[in-house]
Amino acid sequence: MLRTLRFKQLLVLPLGVAILLITTLAHAEIEPVERIVWKKTPIRLELVVGQEQRIEFPAAVKVGVPAAVQPALRTQSVNGTVYLLAHAPFGSNRLMVRELDSGRIYLFDVTASQEGGASHSLQVYVAEANQDTNGSSVGQDTDREQFGYIQLTRFAAQQLYAPIRLVKERPGIVRVPVSREAVDLLHGGTIEATPVVAWRAGGLYVTAIKLTNRTEQPQTLDPRHLRGTWLAASFQHHRLLPKGDEADTTAVYLISARPFEISR
Repeated sequence: MLRTLRFKQLLVLPLGVAILLITTLAHAEIEPVERIVWKKTPIRLELVVGQEQRIEFPAAVKVGVPAAVQPALRTQSVNGTVYLLAHAPFGSNRLMVRELDSGRIYLFDVTASQEGGASHSLQVYVAEANQDTNGSSVGQDTDREQFGYIQLTRFAAQQLYAPIRLVKERPGIVRVPVSREAVDLLHGGTIEATPVVAWRAGGLYVTAIKLTNRTEQPQTLDPRHLRGTWLAASFQHHRLLPKGDEADTTAVYLISARPFEISR
């Protein structure tokens, strides 16, 4: 049971956590991303020598590369994102990508050539059992619960603040790795932000971030000051008292379509 952090503020968890939708931020740059649904058929991927290809997966993965192509292909896997860089041309080779938590296998038939245009990022996802590839309902899956922004935010808040006896695991929500090093999350530099824990449910990620006032003045938290690309953001409290006060620390829960490290 997760009890890695007890913030200074102790309170009864509000049942109606307000969700602030953030459709875009002025400072965010949006890259073109091609979404591909995994249908158990190998995905063809054409690399351009010298141009890095980024592929995003629903969870952390490990890449298996055939020995014959290893000298010509650099692979890196970081928190659910794979980076491929071809150093020389090569013919079709099959890469196996395995999800670490579920064991699911993705197959790619990869080639590399000197010619080609700029490559764009790929996002591989798995269609839910009760949807077709166009998102239309084709039946009910009673074994898998669907989660939205509010449900994921409440779950994360309960994990951090609720009494231990009330904290329960939820089928369909999987904990994913996240670095606990401080990050520059809010403009102004007055608030210290430290990731605490993150989860994934379907194609959504929720990350709990500890926020601490660095200054001798009270601070009001505003979602417009957040750096990154977030689908939703909710502060446990909207005001921090000066540094050293018992109420100088709170949490923010961020919902994203990609892992925290990529979204911020």
